[in-house]
Amino acid sequence: MTSFWLALSAAFKWSFGFFNLTGNVLNWVLFLVATGFFCYWCYILVVTLGGQKDKDYFSPTEGHHPYYDPKIYKNEG
Repeated sequence: MTSFWLALSAAFKWSFGFFNLTGNVLNWVLFLVATGFFCYWCYILVVTLGGQKDKDYFSPTEGHHPYYDPKIYKNEG
């Protein structure tokens, strides 16, 4: 019976090591994805909008979706 509990203990020890390894791999993957997003964000800020280029930027939705539209929120009083 002792050998059964030792085998069960070894299985649990292996499973916790597996979860620990999987968690570390997942953390590294998420870290690399977040680093990629950050580098892309910096690229957009510096290359696309840097050097006063933001003044030439045209927004295709600007003015089409106003925060306050008087046609929708008309005064009923």
